Amino acid sequence: MKRLALSVLGLSLVLIFCAAPSVAKTVVELKDAHGMSVGKAILWQQDEHVVGVELQLHGLPPGEHGIHFHQNAKCDAPDFKSAGPHFNPESKKHGTENPEGHHAGDLKNITIDAQGNLNLRFTASEVSLGSDSHSLFSNGGTALVIHAKGDDYKTDPSGNSGDRIACGVITK
Repeated sequence: MKRLALSVLGLSLVLIFCAAPSVAKTVVELKDAHGMSVGKAILWQQDEHVVGVELQLHGLPPGEHGIHFHQNAKCDAPDFKSAGPHFNPESKKHGTENPEGHHAGDLKNITIDAQGNLNLRFTASEVSLGSDSHSLFSNGGTALVIHAKGDDYKTDPSGNSGDRIACGVITK
């Protein structure tokens, strides 16, 4: 009887574990202008228009940097201009401090430590990994770009964040 109870309990735990919803994650490798890996971003759908982001970065210049989702799934070095403008499905102006709204691809600045590293988790609202117009997979995908300087959160079109120093393609 004891064996039967333990077997039923074990089977129940296996079924619960297998039935638990898994969260699909997208891994984005970020490279610098020389094609060297500077880390990765892990993306997952958190809520309807909220994507979870985990950055694991290394080998970047210390200090504050702008980071944005860009419109095109291209990261042609050395300038990454192939990534196009910020992801902006509603055709708004740039910056969270701009009274005319902001791009869906506008994110808060990141700060790289003195050793060139950053490990950070945050959420990005107004984007998704679904099939709607705010999906980072829209039109074949987008890109995640890190800039040389911090974003001022108001100057259109890119917040005076400077050159693009790292880029990763976001596709399914």
